[in-house]
Amino acid sequence: MIKGFSFKINSHAIVLLLVSFLFIPALSAAAEKTSRKERSDLPITIKSNELTADNKGKTAVFTGKVTARQGDLTILSDKLTIHYSDRKEDVEQVEAEGNVRIVQQNRTGFASRALYDSRAGRIILSGGNPKVTQGANTITGETITYYIDEDRSIVTGGPKERVEMTIHPQTRK
Repeated sequence: MIKGFSFKINSHAIVLLLVSFLFIPALSAAAEKTSRKERSDLPITIKSNELTADNKGKTAVFTGKVTARQGDLTILSDKLTIHYSDRKEDVEQVEAEGNVRIVQQNRTGFASRALYDSRAGRIILSGGNPKVTQGANTITGETITYYIDEDRSIVTGGPKERVEMTIHPQTRK
């Protein structure tokens, strides 16, 4: 365990976790965006109160006020677990748990849990009434799933929570 450790990973998979979830088609804007390719070249810095690395188990677990940054993207959570392959730069899955908040420009996603599965090419926000906001616009549901390669999302409701989207039209001058 390493306390107060700043960990840098240069991986395309984490880039997709941080970038792609925020480009939910229903809420995307014409704001200036850095492409996934451009962003994948930027370093990722992860800060936390503690890091536990398990080379045999192929995991790195960051706990306590976790902040991961790459360019203009930030993910905050209580715990961030990275599952990697034999080649440590190949990330297979990233789990963010507890008070998850992902921020880019005027877009913010909230959930209790976010899961990025690089093999399936999807990000799933769940727990704690997942919500994505962009400016005053919001979308909520029980689960928000974003398919990275297909540039599409599915928001599902549940027995207690229906999908709800609020769009505030821009006023015309």
